[in-house]
Amino acid sequence: MNFGNLFKSMRKQGEQQEAPSHWIKCPECLSLMYYKEVEAKHNVCPKCGHHFRIGAQERIALLADEGTFVEHDAGLVPVDPLKFVDKKSYKKRIDESRNKTGGRSSSVISGSCTIGGNPAELVVFDFAFMGGSLGSVEGEKIVRAVHRAMEKECGVVIVSASGGARMQESTYSLMQMSKTSAALYRLHERGLPFISVLTDPTMGGVSASFAMLGDIIMAEPNALIGFAGQRVIKQTIGADLPEGFQRAEFLLEHGLIDMVVDRSAMKKSISDFLRLFRKRD
Repeated sequence: MNFGNLFKSMRKQGEQQEAPSHWIKCPECLSLMYYKEVEAKHNVCPKCGHHFRIGAQERIALLADEGTFVEHDAGLVPVDPLKFVDKKSYKKRIDESRNKTGGRSSSVISGSCTIGGNPAELVVFDFAFMGGSLGSVEGEKIVRAVHRAMEKECGVVIVSASGGARMQESTYSLMQMSKTSAALYRLHERGLPFISVLTDPTMGGVSASFAMLGDIIMAEPNALIGFAGQRVIKQTIGADLPEGFQRAEFLLEHGLIDMVVDRSAMKKSISDFLRLFRKRD
């Protein structure tokens, strides 16, 4: 008997059996569901309402009116002014994230669209690209979106999903916190609305800057929102922390955000506020 051929046959059978599953297990209620059930609910568990993370393109499809989204500044690419290297070079990390996200070079997609018939500039973070980190390109895209909104006299909607400022750019990334905040202040002076949507997770320099500056700040249910992680805070202050103190519902209860909105109702909520704040001649 040719044992080599036998082992190859067994390996092929094993590989066929390891085909991707069409079943999804909810990390919250542990229910096992067919993936189409979850997709039909905008990637929300139909059993317990747990909101799975979604990508930037899915978010745009959820919020923008069909066929209206026009992307801007897709050609902006990050540079490596510090020649930064940790376990990998910054350049290699960018290349890996570009391959992972289908050729994008930024954790932000920005563009013009209408939301429920209301013109808006939409900026969406994608956590799949280096943890949705805020770097020079991301900051520039946000500022340009704000400038377009002022030219068109429409609102800005930013959907955050980020671990914070990008450490590989050091001070360059930290500068984006003040740069974006200053641009949004000019938007405020013009009487134009900024709606900030916080999704899981919104942390670090993003939560410490523009994400918490919205005229309306809304979050998805149970989204993780904060600056430093729970372990770091506990070690720093030397005290036990309240259960779920960095979750959307806790922040709402303590007045740090305005509302918690289910994903299925997010588009209508944003649309209503854009209509309410729209400038009239």
